[in-house]
Amino acid sequence: MKFENDPLAAFWMPFTANRAYKAHPRQLASAKDMHYVTDQGARILDGTAGLWCVNAGHCRAPIVEAIRKTAGELDFAPVFQLGHPLAFELATRLARLMPEGLDRIFFTNSGSESVDTALKIALAYQRARGQGTRTRLIGRERGYHGVGFGGISVGGIVNNRRQFGTLLTGVDHMSHTHNLEHNAFTRGQPNWGAHLADDLERIVGLHGAETIAAVIVEPMAGSTGVLVPPVGYLERLREICDRHGILLIFDEVITAFGRVGGATAAGTFGVTPDIITMAKGLTNAAVPMGAVAVRRSVHDAIVEGAADGIELFHGYTYSGHPLAAAAALATLDLYRDEGLFDRATELGGYWEDAVHSLRGKRHVIDVRTIGIVAGIELEPRPGAPTKRATELFQKCFDAGLLVRATGDIIALSPPLILETAHIDEMVGRIAALLATVD
Repeated sequence: MKFENDPLAAFWMPFTANRAYKAHPRQLASAKDMHYVTDQGARILDGTAGLWCVNAGHCRAPIVEAIRKTAGELDFAPVFQLGHPLAFELATRLARLMPEGLDRIFFTNSGSESVDTALKIALAYQRARGQGTRTRLIGRERGYHGVGFGGISVGGIVNNRRQFGTLLTGVDHMSHTHNLEHNAFTRGQPNWGAHLADDLERIVGLHGAETIAAVIVEPMAGSTGVLVPPVGYLERLREICDRHGILLIFDEVITAFGRVGGATAAGTFGVTPDIITMAKGLTNAAVPMGAVAVRRSVHDAIVEGAADGIELFHGYTYSGHPLAAAAALATLDLYRDEGLFDRATELGGYWEDAVHSLRGKRHVIDVRTIGIVAGIELEPRPGAPTKRATELFQKCFDAGLLVRATGDIIALSPPLILETAHIDEMVGRIAALLATVD
């Protein structure tokens, strides 16, 4: 077989319209702090922290040096029946950042792996406590939980599911919380919608609590367009789960590490789940890594209740990889030393005012903000949903701004090192470009 001359042909790109991209490629060649630089030398203001993940800004020297130093000392160490000090140090540091009680840490390599790990831990816990009939997993419409078979099963995005046939059995979904009629142009948590958590009671009534192992939700759903939980919604979910013996999992792959303020959204919203999934900002995206924080009582039921030998038959070759652990420790130091978890509080008012100034601009039907996150919803183009947002994404990139298009929504989630001038630049460019989109 002869290879093509096209240097772009071999890479089958994820979540990408490959034919369209390769006809008009957009290549990023380098990055520093708040900006990317393209292969053509154009500076691109990063309005998305890469992909919700570069929270401390790009190519930060302490992280780079930590990776370089560790690569020269310990390139790899297995953690099956062995260990290395960096993994234990990082687990201890992470445990101290989690809500009280969630102090057992399982390392993965991505958000998708964190979700599948959390689901398996939930099932193992129910079996360990003599509740083996609890095998059902409950997700939510418009939820995104990665691309493993567990994650797409509990997820609620049809395009992530329809190509792959039968998924996990015994999965059901609650209704989502997004409602433009009641909650358009909300700053922070909307006041309407706490009662939507009662849909879990409907599912309990349909299947029986004795069949349900866990419920998984994003405290704030990012990938489906910045869907912020109504006031009282998460509290009600917690109460229903407690009443029926169901574990509550928060998928914080996006929200952890300062995105909505504090180390976790659970801490910000004041609702403590039984399990938290993380990735993205854990290493500032410098090396792939994920983690799952587990309530100690859940961990102990599995570990202390098992016979001698391996208690949980699950794990990954690269769990707690030395380079990833070094990057994560350096990242946590940066977050602490630069006070980046407080940026959502410090800049939140300015951020809200700036982004909500887009209300009334052409095509804008909603703006919602929380922390340093924003969702700008556009009216769908008649007969061509998602095309308007995609066109705006492309225009923004050409004008030197990286945004994220998800459905008919433009999402913003810049690095937490941003200043007010960056906010003005982002919003100003979007406002000007909206006038050019049909």
